[in-house]
Amino acid sequence: MVQTENLKLVALGNPLLDMQIRDGEEVLKKYNLKANDAVLASPEQLGIYQHLVENYQVTYVAGGAAQNTARAVQYVLPPGSTAYLGCVGNDDLAQQLRSANDREGLQSVYQVVNDTPTGSCAVVITGHDRSLCTNLGAAEKFSPSHLESADAKACIEAAKFFYIGGFFLTHGVESALTVAKYAKETGKPFAFNLSAPFIPEFFKAQVDQVMPYAELVIGNETEATAWAKASGLDTTDLQMIAQKIADSPSELSKPRTVLITHGAESTIRAVQGQSEVKTHPTPKVDAANIVDTNGAGDAFAGGVIAGLILGKSIEEAVDVGHRLGGMCIGQVGPVLKFPKENVV
Repeated sequence: MVQTENLKLVALGNPLLDMQIRDGEEVLKKYNLKANDAVLASPEQLGIYQHLVENYQVTYVAGGAAQNTARAVQYVLPPGSTAYLGCVGNDDLAQQLRSANDREGLQSVYQVVNDTPTGSCAVVITGHDRSLCTNLGAAEKFSPSHLESADAKACIEAAKFFYIGGFFLTHGVESALTVAKYAKETGKPFAFNLSAPFIPEFFKAQVDQVMPYAELVIGNETEATAWAKASGLDTTDLQMIAQKIADSPSELSKPRTVLITHGAESTIRAVQGQSEVKTHPTPKVDAANIVDTNGAGDAFAGGVIAGLILGKSIEEAVDVGHRLGGMCIGQVGPVLKFPKENVV
């Protein structure tokens, strides 16, 4: 049974087990991948997973962008504050994901299917860049009916904040809309992450359905420029794009806030209906201390949402996001292991 007494966040996304390797320049060439990108595996790329196992020392890390963010939120908040919904197979990979979530205190409210294995993601590290190649597997079997299951329904009704990653929209827009509309009806904040350039590029119709319900939209510079191009905007000016996203159609009475990260550059903040775009300097991290950027954006999103749940201002919440993102890039995978002192 799930525990809902202290529940604050419900996140919805694709549970994946990351298969991470370093110095993967040869893999990028072999499977036609780009550094600092994210794609769904094409039929020609499905051999990548076995290739990694046979030729590299693979580090296995519990992943899936929204799941990473939910664990980051839980890292900051008191026990029992978070729950995560997604679909997995009936296999050992799913158990590894559950165990990772249990260690961090994130409640796994999984739908389980017997005919499809748990999804996996090849994470190819080259320098400070990471390239993600995902086989969704069971993740794309998520059914809207799972939202009506006893545990999922209890979590959704108890939650104070909702979060969905753009990756989920490749297959789950009906479920995403159910949660987003419920958030609007109950007056609870709903946050949406653009997640990857291919989401606004190839799934713009789905983004356009869900974003009107988002009180908070998060993305990085490549995702923002992809959204602008897909929207017919002839600009790469991130401040202008952030404001355009903020001012895009909304179903909410509250103004939308948009946060665009840009690596080591300042994070951009735009608010619907306001003409002045703000910037938040990103704390500098010595290049020698950067181990792995995989999951840094997820950690940032988690820090921001945790800060907002704690009642902090958006400026303070962005600071929390920056701290968690900085912690994340100092270790392997989207994991937060450092002491929690001075995080919030």
